[in-house]
Amino acid sequence: MKNILFIGGSTGIGLASIKKLQAENNIIAASRTNENLSGLNVKHIYFDVKEGNFDASQLPETLDGFVYCLGSINLKPFKSLKAENFQEDFQINFLGMISILQQILPKLLLSKQASIVLFSSVAAKNGLPFHTSIAASKSAIEGFAKSFAAEYAPKIRINVIAPSLTETPLSEKLLNNDIKKEKSAERHPLKRVGKAEDIAVMVNFLLSEESSWITGQIYGVDGGISTLNTN
Repeated sequence: MKNILFIGGSTGIGLASIKKLQAENNIIAASRTNENLSGLNVKHIYFDVKEGNFDASQLPETLDGFVYCLGSINLKPFKSLKAENFQEDFQINFLGMISILQQILPKLLLSKQASIVLFSSVAAKNGLPFHTSIAASKSAIEGFAKSFAAEYAPKIRINVIAPSLTETPLSEKLLNNDIKKEKSAERHPLKRVGKAEDIAVMVNFLLSEESSWITGQIYGVDGGISTLNTN
C-alpha cells in the first residue's frame, strides 16, 4: 500500500483522484476543509497555502506519491493586475508547492521510486488573453519539473498535467450557465469541457507502476485544444 500526499484534495480534481485511489492506498489530504472527505479512507490535515502552515510531522516516514493540485483562476486584463496579484498566484501555484516539497523530500527519497504529479494549465502553452498571471506561475511549474526530473532520476519521477477548462468549483463562474458551457465546449476539438474524472484518470496513471518509465513530461489533458485546430 502506497503513502500518497494530496495538497488540496477536498474538491475538484483532487477529490476525484482520491476517490479512485483511496481503496488501495494510504491517502493523506492537506486542505482547508474536509467536508467532502467524510466516508473515505483518508487522513485529513488542515493546511492553508496562504498561511504556510504545513506540518510534515503528521506524515508517515515514507511517501510514495505527492500530488499538488491547488490552483487559482485570476483572469483579468494585464493593465488591471498589480504586482500583488502575480505574487498571490505564484504563492498558490508554485511557491507553496516548493515549500512543501522541500519539507517532504527526505520522505520521498525513502520510497523505492516516488512519483510527483503537479498541475500546469493549457495557458502555459497557448497564448490566451487575460491569463498573464496564471500562465506565468504555471509555466514556472513546467520548467521546475523538467529540471527536478533530471536531478532526481531515477529515485523520484515527476510529471505535470496541463488541463484546459474543467468543471470544478474553481471554474464555477466560467461555467455557471448554459451559454457559457456551450461556448466553452465549442472551443475544444472534442466539443466539451473537461470533467474532474477525466483528469483523475491521468493522476492515477502517473502515480501507478504503469508509468514507471515516464518522468519529466507535460501532459495536455485538454480536449485537444493545445494541439489541434478544427475551426
